[in-house]
Formats: sequence, C-alpha cells, structure tokens
Amino acid sequence: MRLPLSRAIAPHLDLLDETGSTNAVLVERARSGTEPEFSVVVTTNQTAGRGRLGRTWVAPPGKTVAVSVLLTPTGTDRIGWLPLLAGLAMSRAVGDLVTDHEVTLKWPNDVQVDGLKVSGLLAELVPGAGVVIGAGLNLTMEADELPTPVSTSLTLVGADTEGIVDRALAAYLRHLRDLYDAWAAGADIRAEVSAGCSTIGRRVRVELPGGDDLYGTATGIDAEGRLVIDGGRAVAAGDVTHLRHE
Repeated sequence: MRLPLSRAIAPHLDLLDETGSTNAVLVERARSGTEPEFSVVVTTNQTAGRGRLGRTWVAPPGKTVAVSVLLTPTGTDRIGWLPLLAGLAMSRAVGDLVTDHEVTLKWPNDVQVDGLKVSGLLAELVPGAGVVIGAGLNLTMEADELPTPVSTSLTLVGADTEGIVDRALAAYLRHLRDLYDAWAAGADIRAEVSAGCSTIGRRVRVELPGGDDLYGTATGIDAEGRLVIDGGRAVAAGDVTHLRHE
C-alpha cells in the first residue's frame, strides 16, 4: 500500500504492516528528540491499541486504520485543545467521505455518525518532545465485528471502499494540518469546535476519573477546552454519555 495522497501531506509517514500501538511507537521515537514535527505512524493491523481511561482497542486486521501524529507546539498553555482539534479534524474527514449522514464530535474526542462511534482519539504528552495524537477509524468492519452496539464503520454508512485507507487518512491529515497551523498561529478555534460538538446542549452523564458520576446539561466549552456543565462546573477529563431527551 503506497498511500500517495497521505504522503503528499505528511512526507515523514511510516506505514507498518503490524504493530501493538502506533502511539507507543511514535512516543518512543519522539523521546529521541530527532523526530520531526508531523511525523506519522500508520497501520491497518494494530494488535494492542490503547483507548481513553486505559481501555484496550483491538480490531480485525485490515478493517480499521490506526494513525499517530507528532505535534510539537511552542509552550504548553493551550495544549488541552489539541485532542479537541484532532477530533474536529477527524469529524471533518469523515464528513468528506460520508456526505449524507450527520457527523459530529462527542466531547472530548469521539467522532460519531448518526450518533454511533466511528472513531476515537487519544493524546499523549511526551515531556520535552511534544504531543502524540493517536486516532483509530473504523473503515470496513461489518456489524458483527464492531466493538460495541453503539459503534459503526464507514462502509456501514455507505462510504465508497475504493482506496478508502488512503482517502480517509489523507482527509484526516489535511484537516489536522490546517487546524493545527491555524491554532499554532494563535487562532481561537473554540467556536469551530463548539459548532461541531454534539455534546453541547445535551443532558449528559460524565464518569469522572475518580469514579464519581456527574449529571447535568453540557452548556459549552471553556477557554481551556473543558466541558462546562450547567453553566458552572468545568470538566477537564471524563467519559461522557449522552442521555436520552426526556
């Protein structure tokens, strides 16, 4: 697989036949201090992927794509926006491929098609080197291969399978590059993220890292990228469930 569209956007792209985790590979490389910004590691056979809150992420070989990108922003005061920025990039990439469905971002960085998860992202800080953003995207999984009943894949929502790995990857890298460059130049992307985030305005349950649950209405995203509940409490991390409208 040559990935010409993707390599045109990210010349430092390494396609691996198989790996445990693209994030683990790129984090280790980033620690060397010699890896250039926007280095990319990709595979369609990730055997020990990691999700948020320590979850594992494994999929049938060849039916998903896992991609990790190294970003090296100046300073750390705004890096909390990077996972959201990457989630917005992935949602726009999926929207490019699936034009007749609703594609949205569920805070902080799950991408959904018609309310079903098609992609998840994980950011890892590499002290002194930058931030590695990992993403997994369900490409051609059948319904009985999906990890949860609330998941989907691109082909299940009608995406064209021809060259889907390169087209999906290139779309994500292009949107990520554009959004990151704007953010690095000082642009305030909060309005763009908020506009694409389906969590805002919804009743939610937030499973907090300490194990407590927080219920309320998500009313916005603050200047640091945190989810604001009931117009007051700001949540920096947590597993969000959209509750049914009563």
